Amino acid sequence: MLEVQPQLSKIIILAAGRGNRMRPLTDSLPKPLLKVRGVPLLTHHLLAFERAGYERAHINTCWLEEKIVSFYSQSANYREHLLSTQMSLSFSTEGADFGFALETAGGIIRALPKLENIFWAVAGDIYIPGFDFKTEYATKLSNSPFLAHLFLVPNPPHNPNGDFALGSNGIALNLTGGGEQLEKFTYSSIGLFKKSFFQHPINSIEPGNPSGIKAPLAPLLRQAMSLGLVSAELMTSEWTDVGTPERLAQLNIS
Repeated sequence: MLEVQPQLSKIIILAAGRGNRMRPLTDSLPKPLLKVRGVPLLTHHLLAFERAGYERAHINTCWLEEKIVSFYSQSANYREHLLSTQMSLSFSTEGADFGFALETAGGIIRALPKLENIFWAVAGDIYIPGFDFKTEYATKLSNSPFLAHLFLVPNPPHNPNGDFALGSNGIALNLTGGGEQLEKFTYSSIGLFKKSFFQHPINSIEPGNPSGIKAPLAPLLRQAMSLGLVSAELMTSEWTDVGTPERLAQLNIS
């Protein structure tokens, strides 16, 4: 009997976090379901991916994950916002599997068997209404020696010193105060990755993360940058890290 292979996704939306800074709003509702202009943050992402022609998305969950899974299992809750195509969703339920969130890299590695060789990884708690997830980005990364491509933004007030610099040749740089004068920007939490990014020598966790190892993404990015394996570009479209109730309220009155 032939084994039916699962359909792989070109997208993982990271929606597992507790959202402590958003309390008390997130005491009873996971942050990706908080609404900006009447639409849940996570649905804004699905809309953008659907407009770009994607048909499947994978979502990792933990905090109040049953509410996310239940919400997107009831078609009336989000089909009304989406376009004519029927986007298929799958989930990594880290809460049910391990009882805790695996952090960004740990969650991505958990989902690797369900992702295509090049995939988008996007935080579920950012608001990016003008961003275009065009397929040309993936084609460019595929034809390059880089293992990841990051989208950087001008530094917001809550991260004035930035994260990474951008070299003139499009390489992302991890500057550590060694006299470099390049301006640093903030990682938008939007990135394209090759699966090979999550292999040796950058990562040692087994694909699928069966042991449930917590792992942040930043150390892996810095390691890859030290090897010259990460490219980046500056995006100027609207971007908000919806990290506090005040930022959410501002979006809903602007």
